[in-house]
Amino acid sequence: MEKFLLSNGLTVMVEEMPYLRSASIGVWVKAGSMLETAEDNGLSHLMEHMAFKGTKKRTARQIAEEMDMIGGMMNASTSKLCTNYYCKVIDEDLPKAADILADIVCHPAIDRAELDKERSVVLEEIAMVEDSPEDVVFDVLAEAAFGSQPLGQTILGPAEKIEKYSSEDLFRFRSRHYGPENAVIAIAGNVNTQKVKELLENTFGDWQGAKGVDFPACVTIDAPRKMFRNKDTEQVHLALSYSGLAMGSKRVYEMAVMNTIFGGGMSSRLFQKIREERGMAYSVYSGPSNYPGCGEFSVYAATSPKHVEKVLQLIDEEARLFVEKGITEKEFLQAKAHVKGGFILGLESAYSRMSSMGHNQILLGRYIPPEDTIRAIENVSQEDVRKVAEDILTGPRSYALVGRQAEKYLKYMI
Repeated sequence: MEKFLLSNGLTVMVEEMPYLRSASIGVWVKAGSMLETAEDNGLSHLMEHMAFKGTKKRTARQIAEEMDMIGGMMNASTSKLCTNYYCKVIDEDLPKAADILADIVCHPAIDRAELDKERSVVLEEIAMVEDSPEDVVFDVLAEAAFGSQPLGQTILGPAEKIEKYSSEDLFRFRSRHYGPENAVIAIAGNVNTQKVKELLENTFGDWQGAKGVDFPACVTIDAPRKMFRNKDTEQVHLALSYSGLAMGSKRVYEMAVMNTIFGGGMSSRLFQKIREERGMAYSVYSGPSNYPGCGEFSVYAATSPKHVEKVLQLIDEEARLFVEKGITEKEFLQAKAHVKGGFILGLESAYSRMSSMGHNQILLGRYIPPEDTIRAIENVSQEDVRKVAEDILTGPRSYALVGRQAEKYLKYMI
C-alpha cells in the first residue's frame, strides 16, 4: 500500500494487486448524519443522490450510459459518518471510472428541476423504509439510545424537510463538507501507482472546497428509554441497545468475537436458543456499531405477539449466562476462527481492500495493515471476551418496539 497527497491536499491510498484484471476506486467524504444538525438532517444522503443527477458536462443519462458502456458498476452510500462513491471496473477502464467519479463528486450541477425529481425518489425511499419494520425499529432505537443528539437522527432525514430543501441548501452543505482536505480516495486492483498519481492529479487535482468539521461529542444517554411505534404488522419487532465501544478502541476485536458467540451468526447462542430450540423467531441477531467517541451494541428479534415476553426473557437469560458463566473453549476457538476467516477471505476482493483502506483513513486517519488485524484477532483471549461482555451486557440499555399496539409490550422491558 502506498499513500500520498495530490497537489490540492487530497489523500490517496493505492494497493497494487497485479494478479487481478479489475480495479476498484472509491471516494470517501466525511459527511454523514452524525455531522448534521436537526435543521439539515438528510442533506448528506440527498447530496449523494444529486451527485448522479448531472454535472457541468454530463447529464444523468450520460453518466449511466458511460458506465454501462465499459461494463462497470458504480454506486454510492451514505452512513451516519460518511458518504462513499465508488466504481468497480476492468483494470483498463480505471481512467474512465476516475473521470466520472471526479465529475459527480467535485462538479455536480444540482439543477433545480432535477432536485425536484430526485426529492420524490428520496421520499419514496423513506416510504420504503417505513414499510420495513426492521428498519423502523432501528431508527426508533437510535432515538431511544441517543435522544436529540445527532446519532439519534435518521440518515434519510424527515420527509417534511426533504420536501423543502433547495439547491441553495445543498450548495451551503457542500461548502461545509465537500473538499479535498475532507475526503479520501482509495484504489485497489491491477493498477500502477505512478500512473494512478498522474491520473488522479488530472481528474481530481483541481478540486477545491471545504476542510470539513469535527464530529460532535455524542454519548448514549444516561437514562435509557423505552420507545415504540405502532404499525399494522403481523410480528412485533424489538431491539435493545447497550452502550458499546468507541471507534478506534483496541477492544473492537474482543467485541467481534463476543458478538459472534452471543448473536452474530447461525451458531450463536441467541440464534440457537430462540430460533432453533424454541422456534420463536425467524430473524434474531446482535451487532456492534462504533462511532467517534461512543458506540452501541444492539440486539434484534422479530416474533409473534404471544412470544414477546419470552423472547425478551431469553435474551436477558443469555446475557446473564454469558457474563456469569463465561464461554467454552470450543465457542471461543470457533468464534475466533470465524472472525479471522471472514477477514482473510475479504482480503481477496479488490473492492474489500479498497473499502477498508478508505474507511479507516477517513474515519481513523490511518491505514491498518491486514497483518495487524490478524494479529489482534489472534491475541484475543477467552477472558478478554468474558470481560468485554461483562462491561457491555451489564450496563443500562434502551428499548424499541414496532408492531400492532406496540406500547402494550413495554411492560415486559425491564
